[in-house]
Amino acid sequence: MAVQTSAASPQVTGRIDPRTLALLVGGSLAALVGLGAAVFLVQLYADGDWGAVLAAAREGLSTRGFWTAAGVGLVAQVVDGALGMAYGITSTTFLLSTGVPPAAASASVHIAEVFTTAFSGASHWRLGNVNNDLFKRLVIPGVIGGVLGAYILTSIDGGTIKPFITAYLLLMGVYILIKAFRTIRIRTEPPTLVAPLALTGGFVDAVGGGGWGPVVTTSLVGSGQDPRTTIGSVNAAEFFIAVSTGLSFALLGGLTHWTTIAGLVIGGLFAAPIAAFICSKLPTRALMIIVGVLISALSIYNLVKLLA
Repeated sequence: MAVQTSAASPQVTGRIDPRTLALLVGGSLAALVGLGAAVFLVQLYADGDWGAVLAAAREGLSTRGFWTAAGVGLVAQVVDGALGMAYGITSTTFLLSTGVPPAAASASVHIAEVFTTAFSGASHWRLGNVNNDLFKRLVIPGVIGGVLGAYILTSIDGGTIKPFITAYLLLMGVYILIKAFRTIRIRTEPPTLVAPLALTGGFVDAVGGGGWGPVVTTSLVGSGQDPRTTIGSVNAAEFFIAVSTGLSFALLGGLTHWTTIAGLVIGGLFAAPIAAFICSKLPTRALMIIVGVLISALSIYNLVKLLA
């Protein structure tokens, strides 16, 4: 695949301007507030008996389920951090296979993503993989879509819409593969329709337990945007979608399966810096092929499960 670029280059910087820094700080504070509320609820549930809470934690961390979740979290985060997608899809597929209800699975994944996306996003900033303008255009619509999706999933069975989302992702995966083996022109002008795309991505991510990266990254890369900076920007914005969606699930439906959440978090934290490094080193064609194969394979797998 030959890649053509014009003289101008997209705005890419590893430094965060004051407004972006304010967003990061605000999101972090929101995450801390959510965690504080969760701790309060645990203490309230245990009638203040922290000894019982610690004993339950030790028991949970010694289970096979915890270590299985940690392994899944590690693999999912390597894929997500390097390609900007598939952490939620990979993790949710695992949770659903163990009998976790769709709403609980999506809630668990998004709480885990608060931690993993914070580390992954910071790694992308440091390596210069983030386009500040694209990042800012993704955050607010993505948050709105995530909150709306959480509300719908806690009210209606999200499985109804899943076949349509999966079919769309399969088509996008094939499209990316076709583009990877053709001469393409990497566009340097800002992408259009970012807000509707981010709104849709946030919505399907909450409803389906994953989809922010596949919908947003696949669409932007397929339209000719630079894969490296698109992946970095989408990955950095995902932190805010995870915070808002996770808190929405906690408020609307409560949180369960803490052992699984802990496993996903710990596995993902180890993988985040490795994934960002891979993204900064892989060439454009390789990234596009991996993205296309990954999305196509996952979509076919999900369609087979849905139609079985």
